[in-house]
This record gives sequence, C-alpha cells and structure tokens, in this order.
Amino acid sequence: MKKILFALALLSTISIFAQSNKEAEKLVKDVINKIASYDNFSAELSYTMINVEMDINEKKTGSILVSGDKYKVEMEGQVIFSDGVTLWTYLEDSEEVMISNVSDNEDGISPTSILTKYDEDYKSSFDNDKKYKNSDVKKIDLKTTKDKGFQKLSLIINQKNLSLDSFSVYDMNGNVFTYHIINLKPNITLEEGTFVFSEKKYPDVEVIDMR
Repeated sequence: MKKILFALALLSTISIFAQSNKEAEKLVKDVINKIASYDNFSAELSYTMINVEMDINEKKTGSILVSGDKYKVEMEGQVIFSDGVTLWTYLEDSEEVMISNVSDNEDGISPTSILTKYDEDYKSSFDNDKKYKNSDVKKIDLKTTKDKGFQKLSLIINQKNLSLDSFSVYDMNGNVFTYHIINLKPNITLEEGTFVFSEKKYPDVEVIDMR
C-alpha cells in the first residue's frame, strides 16, 4: 500500500511539474510574440557581467533599437550594428570597426533571437525558489536541448503586462551576462540607415573585415 501511495504521489508531482512547464513555455511565447508584433522598438539597457570565481562584476549602461532581424546596440564605447546580414562592431576608443556575417554567429545570442523569437530548442520552467514583492513578476529558466555554447537563459517576466524586465545568459565559463530592459518604446520613427555602419560618418575608422 505504501508503494502504491508513493507511486501515486510521484505521478501527481510529475503531472503538476509538466503542467507548470507548459504554463512557463506559454508565458514566454506570449511575451515574445507581443514584442515581435511591434514594427520596431527602442529601450534603455543596464548591463552586468558577473563571474564569481574570477571576482568580476562589470556594469554598463546603453541603449538598443530593434526592427525585425535588424538591431543597433550602444554600450559605453562600443556600437553594434546589424542589418540582418552583416554585423559591424565599432570600438570608439581605437576607432576600429570589425565586420562579420550574421550567419557566422547563428548559434550565438543576439537581441533579436532573445526578444523576438521563441526557440523550440529550449525547455522552459518556472524558478519557484525566486520570489518577488510583485507577485506578477516571475523568473523562467530556459535550458537548451542543443549545444549553443551556453548553459541556459533566465527571463524575468511581468505576467500581467506581458513585459520582459530582464534576461540573463549563463555561458560555459561561469560568466553571467544580464540585460535589464528599461523604458521600452514600440513603433518609433527610425532614420534610414539606422542599422548599417556608415564609414562616411567615421572617416578615420580602421576597417577590419573578417568575412
């Protein structure tokens, strides 16, 4: 009888866990679909990179613009442009721009893949150990079922507003990269060429073409 009761309890726990995972997956999809429905958006960013073993705690601020597969990220001395095909990384201090193909980094993390596309290679689950004063805020962990060069992603979501407050990337070297999204504005007016690096605007730049 005890074995039967234990088996029933175990099956019940598994069933609740599976249902919880489905709810987490649906919430992630709903948030990403909402963001993806915008023609474009801008937001301020607060960035941290932490590695406990190496005693690293780096903080930066910046901004982001996204339109479909295109994006532009400005982060204290560095500007990244992507038109969906080509990636430009401009370093202000050294006046260098490195050019590569987006396809060369297709397994990596980009703002568009995090914010506007749900990847079926992830398994979503609520982090029930993480509690917030606002009960609408939930932490969801996404573990990849394929080798993508990192361990997992974590999203902090407001389930009432269907908004993404922050996301963290846990890489294979013990680094945790966290981006806090502040003051997101959808459907803004963008200048032509926003997502392309213009050498005319930076005449003294050194071009390093890695394509």
